[in-house]
Amino acid sequence: MKKLSIITVSLAASLVLPAGAQDLPPNAPTKEQLANNNKLFIELATKYLKWDEPAEPIRIAGPLYLVGTQGLSSWLFATREGHILLNTGTPKSGPMIVESIRKLGFEPEDIRIIINGHGHSDHAGAFAYLKQLSGAQVAIMQEDVGMVEDGGKSDFHYGKDWQVMGQPPVKVDRVLRDGDQVRLGDVLLTALHTPGHTRGATTWTTTLVEGDKAYAVVFPDGGGFNPGYRVALRDPSYPGIEDDYRRTLHTLEMLKPQIWLAHHTEYFDMAEKRKRGATEGVNAWVDPEGYRQFVAAKRRAFEDEVDAEMKARAEAKR
Repeated sequence: MKKLSIITVSLAASLVLPAGAQDLPPNAPTKEQLANNNKLFIELATKYLKWDEPAEPIRIAGPLYLVGTQGLSSWLFATREGHILLNTGTPKSGPMIVESIRKLGFEPEDIRIIINGHGHSDHAGAFAYLKQLSGAQVAIMQEDVGMVEDGGKSDFHYGKDWQVMGQPPVKVDRVLRDGDQVRLGDVLLTALHTPGHTRGATTWTTTLVEGDKAYAVVFPDGGGFNPGYRVALRDPSYPGIEDDYRRTLHTLEMLKPQIWLAHHTEYFDMAEKRKRGATEGVNAWVDPEGYRQFVAAKRRAFEDEVDAEMKARAEAKR
C-alpha cells in the first residue's frame, strides 16, 4: 500500500490527496483511466476523500458554521430570520447535514435559501432532500440552472453519464447573474460568476464580524478541472472554456480574503484548522497566504493542462 502523501491522483478537480487520508491500492488508476470510468472516479473520490463520512459541526466566525462531511463542505449562515445553506454534499449527505444543524441548536426546517458553488452531485446532491424538508428557495447561477433542474443531464462533461454522476433534480426558484446578492438577516453574500469547472460555477464573497473585527471571506470555485476535461481552444469540452478559465482565474487572483473556505475540505486544510480553532478561535481560519497559494496552484495546473493538450495535438500530427 502506498501512502497518499507521495501519490498524485486526479480526483475531484485534480486533487493531491492528503497524507492523513486512507491508503490507495498499489494499482491506483491513472488520470486517463479515471477519465474513461466515471463510476470508478466517483467511488474512489467518495471513499478516499471521505465525502460521505460524518463530521462534527463547528462555528467559524459570526453566523457561519461548517455542517458538511469530512470531505465536503456545507456552510450554514444562521440568522434570526432563518438560515442560508451553501452546498449540500452528495445525495447521501442530507441526513448528516440535518443532524449537524440540530447539534448546533438550530432547526434545518428554518433554512430559507439554498445556494451552491456549482451543480455537480458532490455539492448539489442533497438539494432536493433539503428543499423538501425546509421549503427553502433554491438560488443558482443562470448557467447552472439547467443541470440542477434536470439532475445533471445537461452538464457539459458528465451529462452523458448522468445516471452515475447526477443527482435528484430540484426546481430553481431564483436565477442569479454575476454580481447578484443574496441577503437574509444580517448576512449579505455576493455571487461572482466564475465558470470553467461548470458553466455556472460561482464564487461567493461576504464579510463576517467576530468581536470587534470584520473579515473578508471568500468561497472560491470554478478554477479546477476533472479527469477528461479538455480546456484548449481547438478541442474544448465546451466552446469558450479556455477563455472562461482564464477570466475565472483572474477573478480569483484579484480577491484578497482574510478567510477562505473551499467546497472540498482538504483544499483549506480543515482538519488542521479545526484543531487550532479550539484554542485560537477565528484566528485559526485567517489564511490569506493559503488562499494565494491555492489560486496559484490552480493557475499552474490549468497552464500545465493546456500545454499537455497542445503537445498531444502536435505529436498526433506527426
